[in-house]
Amino acid sequence: MSVRRVIPIAMRLSWLVLIALAIGEFVTDLPGPWWATTLLPALVVLALMVATMSLQARTAAPRGEPGPPVEVAPPVTGRWKALNSPADKVPSHGTHAYGQTYAIDIVAEPETAEGEAPGRPGAAPAPRPAADPATRPVPRPEAGPAIRPEVGPAIRPEVGPVTRPAFRLFWPVVRRNRAFPAFGAPLLAVADATVVVASDGQRDHLSRNSLPALAYLMLAEATVRSIAGAHRIIGNHVILDLGGGTYAVYAHLRRGSLRVRAGDRVRAGQEIGRVGNSGNTTEPHLHFHLMDGPDPDAARGVPFTWRGVGVPANGETFTVVEPEERGGQPIEEQAEKQAGRPTEKQAGRPVEGRAAGS
Repeated sequence: MSVRRVIPIAMRLSWLVLIALAIGEFVTDLPGPWWATTLLPALVVLALMVATMSLQARTAAPRGEPGPPVEVAPPVTGRWKALNSPADKVPSHGTHAYGQTYAIDIVAEPETAEGEAPGRPGAAPAPRPAADPATRPVPRPEAGPAIRPEVGPAIRPEVGPVTRPAFRLFWPVVRRNRAFPAFGAPLLAVADATVVVASDGQRDHLSRNSLPALAYLMLAEATVRSIAGAHRIIGNHVILDLGGGTYAVYAHLRRGSLRVRAGDRVRAGQEIGRVGNSGNTTEPHLHFHLMDGPDPDAARGVPFTWRGVGVPANGETFTVVEPEERGGQPIEEQAEKQAGRPTEKQAGRPVEGRAAGS
């Protein structure tokens, strides 16, 4: 068993010992003063716990300079906003633990938080400039979805425009998951891959997007989940083996939404599950990252870039559409024809359709 695997186990045992000492002080009559029987041992355990957490972060940190980012297809379609992005800081979530050095969170954002376009009330969303097809490559349909200019809020036919609820100080304390447009959104394989882990038995809890609920999450719930292990932190999840020693993690999936099992082969763009609100979350969203092994407790993070999107920065919105909406023709061929160049097939060049490392 590797040192990186032993460290999180030791940290969880430290938590259990600390809790046992606290309980023992109230339910038993230990001989001697309380500071000698409870406080002093608790301080020793707490110091060991802090040292263990620091060691865990150090052992999970990348060694040397990071390699080039692995290019994969986006895992979603529609309009989304990036949070906790590695484009702004590394480690993006404040820790290297669980292989999430370069992790990103994304939330569905068909409109702004208050139902208005950015800038001023009532303003229409400004369209995003289209990429120059002569200088910006885009993928073929079978390689996954592609980016397009933003032309307005996404609409769910059954309910009309959907607004993402804003964070509130006190009320409502919690919200149901269906109030968030990300909940139930399909998740797509980012490359041809093999499923190594598929777990979707944990419940989807209510949101934690108010000050009291966030305090509960940070002070109580997150602690319990840390003791229980990585699988309780990331909730329902899928881990894909992309090949070349690279693994993709999809976290916080919806309970019972998985369409794959461990050992299945998946194609890029294939639906594998749905966005949920399981694990250590404040609201329904997708947590995505790449790592160098299948075990989050022992893996190190790997940089990524989404084909046609890149790595969106904090607060940046991006829209991804399914390739069929491009007219059914391979997207590289459309771009090259628009640029007045022969297509790759006409030029006799191989067409790249798989993600790096797959």
